[in-house]
Amino acid sequence: SQSEQQVLSSQLECVQSIKDGVLAEAKCAESDRVTLFPQRGSGTETQTQTSLNLLQVQAETLHSKVDSEDLYVTSILYEREETTREVTGREATELVWKLCLAHSVSYETADLFMTLVFELRHLSLEALRALWQRSSFKCRDNWQPLMDALPSCATEACVVLMKELVTSGEVEEDKVEYFFWSFSFIPKPTSGMIESLAPLLKSPRASQSCFLGVTALLHRFCSAHSSCDGVPAVQSVMRTLGKFLGGNCTVQDSEHLSKVQLVLKAIGNAGLAAASLAPVLSSCASLKSNPMEIRLAAIQAFRRIPCSVRVSALLPGLTD
Repeated sequence: SQSEQQVLSSQLECVQSIKDGVLAEAKCAESDRVTLFPQRGSGTETQTQTSLNLLQVQAETLHSKVDSEDLYVTSILYEREETTREVTGREATELVWKLCLAHSVSYETADLFMTLVFELRHLSLEALRALWQRSSFKCRDNWQPLMDALPSCATEACVVLMKELVTSGEVEEDKVEYFFWSFSFIPKPTSGMIESLAPLLKSPRASQSCFLGVTALLHRFCSAHSSCDGVPAVQSVMRTLGKFLGGNCTVQDSEHLSKVQLVLKAIGNAGLAAASLAPVLSSCASLKSNPMEIRLAAIQAFRRIPCSVRVSALLPGLTD
């Protein structure tokens, strides 16, 4: 059949001449033939001749010595020079306007957006609220620069503002999911962030991304604070998750089963903070009347809980 015929055939031949360890000359001949209708023998062919010749060898350039005191070891993460000037909401507003006027795909847009993110990190919650009132508009291409910049801000003030926007319903559903997933990447969470986000878990409309995003934030916070289980905000989140489980994860219907599975996954996400729920997780895994998927999810929820936490109550349920 025609589909089995070779449509494109190419050939490339190069000859290189090397003198004193340096490439002196390179000549290449390339031919490409495209056969559109093999049965008729018709097609088109191109031939290309290229030649590369060494013209001169530049003498070695001596570099000036660098003082070792000026060198330092750092990571490959992007660094931005910290500014000592006071950042105002007015400057951030101007950046949003410039982003709206700039071409959507350009180096200028990328630089302006990066600048906006770093400007947001210097603003207080009050300044951010005022900025939102002035700059929450959409550009001509339906883009909201400030909406996209907030998740990259990663300060407590930005997180609190995002929580307020979600609660007030000012954010579209896809952006709400974007907000929640961004919590997983905040490098230095604070107890204030957790305290602000904890009430969202009590909402009947709390989504999977809400539970997993908040508990991932909790895990990172506890990884940096050895006694995080004593922080009131952490305790509040764990009490809320514990109430969903009851005492032993008993479920009434399929909808409730899905909810309990999500909560167990979130508890596993929380890690160190979930140590207080170890007895409940043991009961959930040991109760034979619980669906098998609930018992397995309860066992998996132990994955980040320290081995020092006693889970001996879990073992009898596994041996029966």
